[in-house]
Amino acid sequence: MELHLSPRTVLGKKVKRIRAEGIVPGELYGHGTSNRHVSVNNKEFLKVYRASGENTIVTADIEGNGKAPVLISHVDRDAISGAILSIDFHQIRMDEKITTQVPIAFHGESPATKAGLVVIKVLHEINIESLPGNIPHEFRVSLEKLEKTGDSIAVQDIPVPNGVKILTSADMTVVTVQEKTREEVQAPAAVPIATETTTAETKAETAPTAKASEQKTEKK
Repeated sequence: MELHLSPRTVLGKKVKRIRAEGIVPGELYGHGTSNRHVSVNNKEFLKVYRASGENTIVTADIEGNGKAPVLISHVDRDAISGAILSIDFHQIRMDEKITTQVPIAFHGESPATKAGLVVIKVLHEINIESLPGNIPHEFRVSLEKLEKTGDSIAVQDIPVPNGVKILTSADMTVVTVQEKTREEVQAPAAVPIATETTTAETKAETAPTAKASEQKTEKK
C-alpha cells in the first residue's frame, strides 16, 4: 500500500483551513531523519488506513524525498465527530528494531458473561520490540475460556510470533472475571410518626374551649 505525503507549511490554528479542504495535517519522524510537517488527502488516507490500520508498514511517497517505509503510529480524532485531526507517521528502516504498541483484539463470547458475571478488559495494547517486518497487526485474545469468577488471561498467556519481544510485564492481567455488583435497593420514603405532642396539639385545635361552651349555654 502506498500513500502520498506532501510538505506542509500551514501550522497552528491555520490547519483548520486545510482540514476544511479535505487535507489532514501530519508529522513525519524517525530514527536518523529530521521531523517534518506533512499533509495527506483525507479520503486517500482513510482508504489505506481501513486496509492496514496502525502498526502496518505503508510505503510513503514523500514529495521531494522519494519513497520510504512508514508506520501509521498515531491517529488523533475529534472526540465528538470522529473526524481525523492529525496523523503521526513513523519512518523506519527495515533492518532496525523498533518499539511500538500492538492492539489487543478480543473475540468470542465467554461462558462467564452468559452466567451473569462481568468480564473486565484491563489491557488494550501490548508494548513490543521487533523488526518492522515482524510486527503483528494485533494480538487476538479469546474470551471463550473465561467461565467463573477469578478466571483471567495474562500477557504471558498470549501467543507471540517469532522475532517479537514483549516489553509489557508478563504477569500483567489482560482480562478478568468478577462478580456482578449488586444494585442498591432504594428504601421506601419514611412515613412520619405522630408524637404525643403532635396528637395533643391536634386535639387542642379541634376540641371547643371551656369558655366557648359557656357562651353557647348562656345564649340558650
